[in-house]
Amino acid sequence: MIPRIQKRGQRTIGLLYYLYGPGKHEEHIDSHLVASWDHNAPDPGRDRSATLRQLQQLLDQPVENIDQAQRPKKHVWHLSVRNSADDRILADEEWGEVARRMVAAAGIDDPEQGAGCRWVAVRHADDHIHIVATLAREDGYKPGLNHDAARVQAQARALEAELGLRRLNKGDGTAAQRPTSAERHKAKRQGRERTAREELREAVRRAVAGTTSEEEFFDRLATAGLLIRKRVAPSGDLLGYKVALPDDRNAQDEPVFYPGARLAPDLSLPRIRERWSGDTHNQDTPQDAPSRTVPGTPATARRQTAAAAWQAMLVIEHGDSALAAAHIAASGEVLDALAATSAAHTRRELREAAITFERASRSQIRAGRGHDRALRQAARDLVHSGPALGLGEDGATTAMAIDMMFFLVTAAAHWHAKKGHAQQAAAARQTAEHLRAAYQAAAAQSLGILYQRGRRLARPLLQRQTTVLREALPELAEQILTEPGWYALAATLTDTENAGHDPTALLTDAARHRELATAESISDVLVWRLRQTASLPAATSPTATEAHTAQHPAHRTWQQTQGRSAAPRGRS
Repeated sequence: MIPRIQKRGQRTIGLLYYLYGPGKHEEHIDSHLVASWDHNAPDPGRDRSATLRQLQQLLDQPVENIDQAQRPKKHVWHLSVRNSADDRILADEEWGEVARRMVAAAGIDDPEQGAGCRWVAVRHADDHIHIVATLAREDGYKPGLNHDAARVQAQARALEAELGLRRLNKGDGTAAQRPTSAERHKAKRQGRERTAREELREAVRRAVAGTTSEEEFFDRLATAGLLIRKRVAPSGDLLGYKVALPDDRNAQDEPVFYPGARLAPDLSLPRIRERWSGDTHNQDTPQDAPSRTVPGTPATARRQTAAAAWQAMLVIEHGDSALAAAHIAASGEVLDALAATSAAHTRRELREAAITFERASRSQIRAGRGHDRALRQAARDLVHSGPALGLGEDGATTAMAIDMMFFLVTAAAHWHAKKGHAQQAAAARQTAEHLRAAYQAAAAQSLGILYQRGRRLARPLLQRQTTVLREALPELAEQILTEPGWYALAATLTDTENAGHDPTALLTDAARHRELATAESISDVLVWRLRQTASLPAATSPTATEAHTAQHPAHRTWQQTQGRSAAPRGRS
């Protein structure tokens, strides 16, 4: 159940005309009252003799009785209450009880004292109602509506439990502002998948990812095609900014600008500046250490991302709250940069991951900026290295980076859950699912080739790698040996040995920093950790047969490769 307090208005009759009218797209059906301050209030939807003007005059009567100078400038209070599409359809009587509970919680009405404002609840669809109140009591006093939004949200959580509706997570006031109904209808008319507010939020997030200065930030906004309006003090100091889409215009054909703070709490100019000031006051990094400005290769940037994500995961699991919050926030920048620069077959899921994680990147715990510099540098490197190909070293290191980001986001979900941040924890878990899907697409060919190489290892060599596994990970060895991914791991262990490393020591070290029992494929995780630690190529050059097999429709995804039931060799 989602209660949403709309902007206060001045014309009660205008809002009533909308609620009882056909709607902008003929979506209003059978508009009628389900509850009101007075059981005898006229209902123009069900009583043909009643008019909207009569209802408006009754609602506004207490306001009209106040001296003109004392009247509230905007006296119309409007609350919509909407159920999820998965919820059952409530009867009018149930919606009426919802309305009475909501106005009492907000402070609009006080049934116990018999004092309150005049209000009505209108239903014109199965899944929601609108409550309209005029902000003056019968005795002339104005209601106290401080924190009315928080109170109606708390009432919604109680009603969900009592009515058997979908239970939504409690917020903490750090979520970005949702699009208004007008913005949603406008997007639908224009054929947009998302509202202008949502498109701008994503564009600004991508523009800020890894930036180090105002000049770079505004250059990226301009490159993204956004219209920019800066707010400058008389002294010449920059105070803030607004952005607009060139084709999003109002009735006067003017661009509709949104301040950064209205897009998300951490996209105001002062909050963005905190990221830059943190970069220059990092206690763990010498202040004269320059940021990397020369673009590396996309594969190198992804390797650095994987390494930074690994270290950040340890901070989130073991560091203090301010440091953990900073690393979680910076993880959002990395996801935005990955989504903007990765190949087409992973881009959709990575984009959804970045959009979803945006909710997990903020909480009431203020981020201690500066120590998150490695993650922010990783985001910067991803952007400056340019687009990555979906094959070869680019594709394999993309899989490596996504794999590490999956564990980082999972750590963030656990951290938020421990702190009681329900919405953020849910967003992080959903992000992990998008990353899982992106990983499957990114890893398919590289792991498929390693799988084929492992299957063709000579029996004595495969048995030696089995012995290495059992010595290094005695508690997990049998589980790993049953995974189809074992063959890819065996091939990787052979590569580490050929590169002059001790595979037993390397494998032990790859597993000791974090438990692996909850991984969906332990062998997958160990393949990327070993190749990262040993500086091995993430992708091996395939033979013609391996390339054909890895790209064959029967091997289109790594999961399909894992599903083969061929009896393994060398597991004795």
